[in-house]
Amino acid sequence: MRVSLRKPELVVLDLDGTLVDSAPDLAYSIDTMLIQLGLSPQGEDRVRTWIGSGAERLVKRALTGDLYGEPEEALFQTAVALFSDIYGQNTCRRSRLYPGVREGLDYLLATNRKLGCVTNKRERFTQPLLKSLGIFENFAVVVAGDSLAAKKPDPLPLLHVASATGVVAERSLMVGDSVNDVTAARAAGFSVVCVRYGYNNGEDIADTRPDAIVDSLAELVALI
Repeated sequence: MRVSLRKPELVVLDLDGTLVDSAPDLAYSIDTMLIQLGLSPQGEDRVRTWIGSGAERLVKRALTGDLYGEPEEALFQTAVALFSDIYGQNTCRRSRLYPGVREGLDYLLATNRKLGCVTNKRERFTQPLLKSLGIFENFAVVVAGDSLAAKKPDPLPLLHVASATGVVAERSLMVGDSVNDVTAARAAGFSVVCVRYGYNNGEDIADTRPDAIVDSLAELVALI
């Protein structure tokens, strides 16, 4: 049984594609990596469709041009190390909060909800990005893609935040932009709201059947 969206005590938010448009920095770093490897750049529009499953999968997609492609291992290891170095210097040079994010977070904080951030981005990139954009302190718990033994779509990160904040899953809400967020939320027993503007590998988020879809986090004021 899922609790009404009107009364979540805990709200867990995804990072890339939900809070932050990080595609410009990710695309810059991917294309710079490819050029340094002697390969053709992919461009921001294509990179946007590949975001959401962590750095390793993003690099594999860039090398193969396929969502589930597997490049030659030696090339992949060279590429992922190169990408990590480039992105480490470009984590928040072009990335910005989406419109309505600040208003949505302010509302959630003003109504005394506990907030968590769960992302598949590595911790070495997650904390600097949140801090650069001035929202790190808004979250009681931040779980990155390499913080635990599993990442989304596994429910473990969501359940970890619920446990850490002392809120049961039935009174918790996930806000994300992708099928990974919906799958993790359903498995954890969370309600789930998705933003329409996110990445989701270029697919319509409505196909994942979240409990609600919003065009801006500012719409959470009326929703919950």
